[in-house]
Amino acid sequence: MMRYIWPFVAFVVLAGFLYVGLGLNPHEVPSPLINKPAPAFTLPQLHDPAKQFVSQDMNGKVWLLNVWASWCVSCREEHPVLMALARQNIVPIYGLDYKDNRKDGEAWLRNGGDPYTVIASDTEGRIGIDYGVYGVPETYVIDKQGVIRYKQIGAVTHESLQEKILPLVAELQAK
Repeated sequence: MMRYIWPFVAFVVLAGFLYVGLGLNPHEVPSPLINKPAPAFTLPQLHDPAKQFVSQDMNGKVWLLNVWASWCVSCREEHPVLMALARQNIVPIYGLDYKDNRKDGEAWLRNGGDPYTVIASDTEGRIGIDYGVYGVPETYVIDKQGVIRYKQIGAVTHESLQEKILPLVAELQAK
């Protein structure tokens, strides 16, 4: 009888971890970068590779960094939400075209519209690594001091925009 107790206890503990894990939202993976300075980068711009996008130039303003790619299915789902946000002119959206062919990215934006103020081209994915990108799309809210305040994993939805991102942007802009 005693020999069955330890396997039973191990099974119960494992089942408990599984139960808790299945109840978590995969879009709310905690990021070690929250409340830390955003990794600095300089990359060529997508539309004009002769020009550079320098992330430190954003200091002094609240902004969104949206990591996307033309090959990303979820990016297509969030694109209308970003287009609507860009039309409202509440917060500037900067793009990071991640591990993508420049021509494919430009063609995708020509067809679907371009919500971005400027787009940096991260063809090798090095900046994505610095930001801890799990996959595209991901969106970061960055404050006036260049500190990451929020990370949205997966597509930005109307709900996530209204419930989390825009209230945080308003709070940060008021500071």
